[in-house]
Amino acid sequence: MRVMKWSMIALAVSAGTSQFAMASAQDDSKGFIEDSTASILTRTLYFSRDFRNNAPGTQSRREETGLGFHGLFSSGYTQGTIGVGVDAIGLLGIKLDSGKGRAGTGLFPNGSDGRAQDDYSKGGAAIKFRISDTVLKVGDQYTTAPVFASDDSRLLPELPQGISLTSNEIKGLKLEAGHFTSIVAQDHTYKDSIASSEPGTGTGLRDANFVGGVYSWTPEFTTSLYYSKVEDYWKKLYANVNWTHALSDDQSLAVDFNIYSTKSDGAGLQRAEKDGTTKLDNRAYSLQGAYTLGAHTFTLAYQKVSGDGDYGYGVDGGGTIFLANSIARSDFNAEDEKSWQARYDLNMATFGVPGLSFMTRYVNGSGANTGTTSNGKEWERDIEAKYVIQSGPAKDLSLRVRQATYRSSDGVYYGSASIDELRLIAQYPLNIL
Repeated sequence: MRVMKWSMIALAVSAGTSQFAMASAQDDSKGFIEDSTASILTRTLYFSRDFRNNAPGTQSRREETGLGFHGLFSSGYTQGTIGVGVDAIGLLGIKLDSGKGRAGTGLFPNGSDGRAQDDYSKGGAAIKFRISDTVLKVGDQYTTAPVFASDDSRLLPELPQGISLTSNEIKGLKLEAGHFTSIVAQDHTYKDSIASSEPGTGTGLRDANFVGGVYSWTPEFTTSLYYSKVEDYWKKLYANVNWTHALSDDQSLAVDFNIYSTKSDGAGLQRAEKDGTTKLDNRAYSLQGAYTLGAHTFTLAYQKVSGDGDYGYGVDGGGTIFLANSIARSDFNAEDEKSWQARYDLNMATFGVPGLSFMTRYVNGSGANTGTTSNGKEWERDIEAKYVIQSGPAKDLSLRVRQATYRSSDGVYYGSASIDELRLIAQYPLNIL
């Protein structure tokens, strides 16, 4: 499930401003060193899952704490018609607390004895080329395309390897394409680890290609269209419509529509039926509307999956699910499943406490075809509080509490019908350059 998901308003603002190319970025280049930036993001994460009614003899609790360091160096571009630069990524995870009976949260790699490793690291680099407002990048890089998005919901993020091309030459239009051959999972250090239990098993990402773009018709209205193909897994078509409108100085409306059409490709390694006889051929869509009044935002959403199979993702990035009801614990993406969401956000800046915010939401799903039932039901309730320090030596330090309560009708989801989850997250970004 996507934790790094953009909000509807943030998406519209980003598309309506940063994507409007004004002057050529390469013409404004100051140089390889002069435009360089370097930063380190420190993340401390406590992660607990309590399986309330597991069968006797099975693990009933997963509980671990870790400290992650995310270093990123991004050079500027050399001057001239073609600018050349380098991006470098360094990631380190350190175990603060775990145990053989409590491992398995996804924070750390686990050894053959079932214990979490004390530490792990990974990293990489990419060379980049820029002509005018078009950038070609080759190597290790994060991705945010709705059909190929890396995930950052644990201690360290996923890290894909491949080639990407991004162009902002036309005012209001962002075009991008990518060719990727491997991914390093969040809790591993080897490539292709998303769908492989061991390195070299050959069951991970084979070859993924995508192309698409976002067009801002007005600062309030944007549309997106993407296509991807993951060899021997699936082909996907994605479309999005996003509209925001300010009613007054403290009131606004936002509407967001997302749809995926997925079909099996080649060997069809991801299949619709549990017995592996039917290939994927499904549609998954969500419609979400939000009304903001001062400090308060009220959101309603509806999501549906139809056709053969669940909406599948993961081998093409753990963040590749831009659907409204993909939340903290569940994605509500089973075959034939229908789900609705009610959400409330409170921004305390209006009441004189900038940086403090609260969120709660409830999602209910029904009609899921899981292989053992044709009417599977599930629900989830999330509560979150977040505070970002606004000034002083600890400026930008964020503290977050996230609690999720999950229940399903028959325990077919995630092997348990009842899960209580708690995450405590502290993040501090440090800009070096």
